[in-house]
Amino acid sequence: MSAARAREPGELFGPRTALFADMLSVGLATAVTCLPLVTVPAALSTACAVLRGSVRDRPVTAGRYVALLRRRAWAADLAAGALLLAGALLFAADLALAEAGLPGARLFAVTAAVIGACAVVVGLRACARPESGAAGWRAALRGAARDAVSDVGGSLLVLLALATAALCAWMMPPLAFLAPGPLALALTAVDVRRGGPAASRARVKTSSTWETSDSSRERV
Repeated sequence: MSAARAREPGELFGPRTALFADMLSVGLATAVTCLPLVTVPAALSTACAVLRGSVRDRPVTAGRYVALLRRRAWAADLAAGALLLAGALLFAADLALAEAGLPGARLFAVTAAVIGACAVVVGLRACARPESGAAGWRAALRGAARDAVSDVGGSLLVLLALATAALCAWMMPPLAFLAPGPLALALTAVDVRRGGPAASRARVKTSSTWETSDSSRERV
């Protein structure tokens, strides 16, 4: 996502290939962090923060991922994870009722699918916003809801990225542990492109301020 530098003499791979490899390591760390399920929002948000740091030439490594993960406000993150699980269970229960043959089940299933898709888009775009680690999830969700409405193309890209990650994991289950990396990269790219260069710099500055303030508290 940052400007590509020239390949050094004797260097086998270019910077984009190196970023791709680092993204896979971050994706693996994200998959492991997601295993308790309630940690999914925090895991994905941290992955997006690490990948966004490449704009400022910060290292995209699993070590930096773990460092940012340890500095998160876990009370809010676990609450967001619990809300996510509750919503997923409610959605599954609604679909089960629709499949039971109740009157109007087909219309109900379509409506539930649309609502679920909108909720997934807002949730994923919230994870990509720096406010999810700086100002809190409420600010991130408000911004994500605005972006989902005003940037329909970006919302479609988010759904496409999620569908691609799910398809890869379904076709080759071992890829499920690497899929969060490309998904986080796609979410970060959609967020960074939103509003052009000025907005991108502002969002990177917000994320950098969060990381710097947390680092200062850790040193104290």
